[in-house]
Amino acid sequence: MCAKPTYLPLDAADDLERFIIRREYTVGNSVRARTRNYDTLGILKLLYQLRGGRMTSSELFASSMFRMRRSFREYLDLCIDYGFVRPERVRKRTLYAITDRGWGLVRAFVSRA
Repeated sequence: MCAKPTYLPLDAADDLERFIIRREYTVGNSVRARTRNYDTLGILKLLYQLRGGRMTSSELFASSMFRMRRSFREYLDLCIDYGFVRPERVRKRTLYAITDRGWGLVRAFVSRA
């Protein structure tokens, strides 16, 4: 398994410390780090942001610190397929919310969920 670099929000980096091999540098409110279990971390980055409440796709993309929209969409679709995230249609917008199954995954991996 190779270590891949990724960006994480500072508060998420503290809670997801077990996935971080080495912090490289801090940029604004994010940290670039070498990580392990990259796919699990991608899912957790989405779920971690949804802990505070429902978000639109744009808000979730910006707060989760994904650098490429395509990979963000793939992780979001994966979370929806596995029942971790539920899309809710509100007027013309779609809001995404974490499900009980998603909460279980967050509690399993995050120390202060």
